[in-house]
Amino acid sequence: MTAQHRPVVIVGAGPVGVACALLLAKRGVATVILERHREPYPLPRAVHLDDEVFRILQAVGVDEKFAPHTRAMPGMRLINGRGRVMTEFTRNTDDGRNGFPPDSMFDQPDLERILLEEAAAVDLIDLRRGCQVTDVTGGARPQVRYHNDSGSNELIDAAAVIGCDGANSPVRQKLGITMRDFNFDEQWLVIDVLTPAPLDVWSGVHQICDPDRAATFMPVTGNRYRWEFRVHDGEDLDALRSEQTLQKLLSPWMTKAELAESEIMRQAFYTFRARVAHTWRNGRVFLAGDAAHQTPPFVGQGLGSGLRDAHNLTWKLADVLDGSAPESLLDTYESERKPHATRIILMALAVGWALTGGQDHLASVRRALVTAACHIPRIGDALPENSPSLNHGPLVERRGMRSRLNGTLFPQPWVRTPDGARRLDDLLGRGYAMITRGPLRDHTAARLMSMGLTHIDVDALTCVPSTNPSPSAVMRTHHTYAVLVRPDRVVMASAHTESDVGQLLSTHRRTPRTSLTQVSA
Repeated sequence: MTAQHRPVVIVGAGPVGVACALLLAKRGVATVILERHREPYPLPRAVHLDDEVFRILQAVGVDEKFAPHTRAMPGMRLINGRGRVMTEFTRNTDDGRNGFPPDSMFDQPDLERILLEEAAAVDLIDLRRGCQVTDVTGGARPQVRYHNDSGSNELIDAAAVIGCDGANSPVRQKLGITMRDFNFDEQWLVIDVLTPAPLDVWSGVHQICDPDRAATFMPVTGNRYRWEFRVHDGEDLDALRSEQTLQKLLSPWMTKAELAESEIMRQAFYTFRARVAHTWRNGRVFLAGDAAHQTPPFVGQGLGSGLRDAHNLTWKLADVLDGSAPESLLDTYESERKPHATRIILMALAVGWALTGGQDHLASVRRALVTAACHIPRIGDALPENSPSLNHGPLVERRGMRSRLNGTLFPQPWVRTPDGARRLDDLLGRGYAMITRGPLRDHTAARLMSMGLTHIDVDALTCVPSTNPSPSAVMRTHHTYAVLVRPDRVVMASAHTESDVGQLLSTHRRTPRTSLTQVSA
């Protein structure tokens, strides 16, 4: 059986695993998803995603179904131990640079239901529940053994394997992959509440910077609310879960009567960790999501990092499986995603240290720094709204003062078309695209057309009015005439004039060969 006819096996049917299957199916790759649980997990977990991750859900094909179940989040307030607002970091709730609100709140069961419904309608996706993976072999011809509910043991010869099976990943353990530990282990009490009527609270995130009990409060969607309270070392966990303590903890936001009428959806202790796998690949076996990295939730990027893994890996794997790219292209998955995920973890640790740290020997220094920062005018404007750019590598040309777009996501405006307003990605296709600020010469345009490469002249687009800079304005600011955009919408390389377009395409001579290589011949 050839690699093209062997399925890609995905272990884990959470959002990352199902997103991998849907992205691969859009490129004609069949998958088998093995999930040990008979039913989807019904309780809330992840509650936040940013516009970059929402854009990935657009690529997955579920953004329109998912959007009505989300709520644009207006920002975050820092609140001291006396309940006073120290400062407020606002976020625009209109569509941002990536075509979606910069921050959105959601309930994870809603997202999982939509993803699973989408997957059920795709013939190329075979979801098998009640399947416990018992062995995984790496290398170029991976195999997966599993035990199903009927009592039989099965073996699958796979084209590739993606372990999306959580923080305690059996795939990672079977391959003997260890984790780099950032020595962060904090226990928190997480409480999810469904109220009969909306609470009279600000709709953004409330970060309680109280050294006696750091906490986070978030209105989610509808009448769903989440609280997270830091647990001190040696604290009585049973006492923390008591009805009396619960009323005391939630009293700044809801009355005893409101709590009595509400449903406690979840009240559980979680240990927040910061870890990243030492390697993300063994031959054609890959790790993604929590199997590859775990981050504290202080910047809301846990699920987002996993979906970024899915988007980065799947197009590369599909190109390798259909023969349009060599095996070496798969090396760029870990080299791009691991540093990126690590920076997100370090960012979360820094934010957590500053905003939620307890009574350690640096507590007074930390409180002084946070208090001083809160008095800086418009400090919120200086906070990054997007994740770090990708570093220079085989699929990202070297960055510099005149090439700062390289490694970043190309902006996505709404564009007017004869069929109505559409987001730019919907016009780009699924492969590489050339985006220019102005027309191309006839021979260059014919060259691109002959190879099936999408070309868009952003100066010829009619963008829906927005407070965001248009793609043309962004390119002009960076003195850029053309950019080569990868299938995941990352700018691979840029050119400053039309005469540099040929040189832009020739960058593929120094990268793993892809379906675009022919333009350099």
